[in-house]
Amino acid sequence: MEAWATEKYIRTSPRKMRLIVDTVRGMKVDRALAVLKYMPSPAARAVSKAVASAAASAENNYQMAPMDLFIMSICVDKGPTLKRIRSAAHGRARPILKRSSHISVSVGDKEV
Repeated sequence: MEAWATEKYIRTSPRKMRLIVDTVRGMKVDRALAVLKYMPSPAARAVSKAVASAAASAENNYQMAPMDLFIMSICVDKGPTLKRIRSAAHGRARPILKRSSHISVSVGDKEV
C-alpha cells in the first residue's frame, strides 16, 4: 500500500531541490524528517513538508503505522519559469529566469 503527496510551484530550482531529495531517497520517514530538519538549505523545508504530508496521508487514510513507513519514491520535476529582464549596457536587456519545481513523494510500509 502506498500513499503520496505533491507540492507544486515551489520557488526553488529543480537542480537545487534534487540535491536535497537524493539524500533522503529510500530512508524511513522519521529518519528523513530528522535529517531534513537540520539541513541548512531552504529547499529542505519544502521537501520536509511534502514527506510529512505523505506520511500523514498514509496514517489517516490507510491506517499504516507511522514508524514503519519508508519513502518509496520521491522525485522533483520542473515547474513553470518566470521570465524577467535586467537592464544591461547600451540599452540592452539580459534575461533572468526564476525557476520553480514540483515535488512528488510516495511512502509505503515496505522497504525499497
